[in-house]
Parts: sequence; structure tokens; C-alpha cells
Amino acid sequence: MNTYFVYIMTNRPRGVLYTGVTHDLVNRAFQHRNALIPGFTTRYNVKTLVWFEAFGDIHEAIAREKRIKRWRRAWKIELIEQNNPGWLDLWYEISL
Repeated sequence: MNTYFVYIMTNRPRGVLYTGVTHDLVNRAFQHRNALIPGFTTRYNVKTLVWFEAFGDIHEAIAREKRIKRWRRAWKIELIEQNNPGWLDLWYEISL
């Protein structure tokens, strides 16, 4: 069974927010951290993983990502701060 992840990355606490979906969170976060993906995250130096949620169904994960992308910025910040009030980089948690 595959696991899919919806995740939020930032360039600094309460900074630019990027929401994405992937089946390989470790590799995808690595790509963002090392600016291997041209585009938004590279342009805005988005390298810090601050929130993620796992799903067993890709369709559920994509639906959640789309919902979060439509949210107001304040709601995204609240979501992050519920589980990660210090805006710590969760890369170290997932890459062990």
C-alpha cells in the first residue's frame, strides 16, 4: 500500500507558504531543500518543511491539497501552528 503526503513548506516562519502533494515526502523535501525543482519554491527560497499529513488514497490527498490551497493564509498558519508552533524544520523528523 502506498502512502501519499500533503505538505507545506516555507522560507521562514510566517513567510511564503507552498502546499504540495507527493508519494515520496523525503525525496520531494530534499528536492525543495536543494533547489532542484525550478519554479516557485526555488524563486522564493522555500526550503523548510513545516507541516505534512499522510493519506492511503491519492485521491484523498489531492482533494486535501486543493482544499488547503484555497484556504486563507491565516488558516494555513493556524494549521501549521497547531502541530508545529515553533515552525521547526520537520525534515530531520522524516529523513531519519
